[in-house]
Amino acid sequence: MTTSAPAWRYVDQTLFESAHPDSALVGAKCTGCGTVTFPVQDSCPRCSGSAMGTAVLPREGTLWSYTVQSFAPKTPFRTVDPFTPFGVGYVDLGEVIVESRLTVADADALTIGTAVRLTTIVNHLDEDGTEVRTFAFEPTEGASS
Repeated sequence: MTTSAPAWRYVDQTLFESAHPDSALVGAKCTGCGTVTFPVQDSCPRCSGSAMGTAVLPREGTLWSYTVQSFAPKTPFRTVDPFTPFGVGYVDLGEVIVESRLTVADADALTIGTAVRLTTIVNHLDEDGTEVRTFAFEPTEGASS
């Protein structure tokens, strides 16, 4: 008997370089002043230029700040019952800082400056059972906690 991999899709394909499960995040880079944005923007927030190119973002960075969300989001953002607290952080990717879910939900296990890498997590399931995945960052092997 052959089993197939579960069906999945990204919550927003425009956030990712490709539809591959190990895809990098994609932002925009101003061709005038070099400012990088995430997600993609049509104009530069620094110089107001409208010439924005594609910027594939690094898959690894450092945790810049974090918190643990201990209360359920309001509908329609509540995606799972019962609610489970989750980590949220700002990840420094060099040219841009990205707000992201974290795979760690224990504030005592997180430290500013921890090395992290991009991964994906299930955000919710569609009515047909399709996994809808979003990006998150997880501590890298050997990261201090």
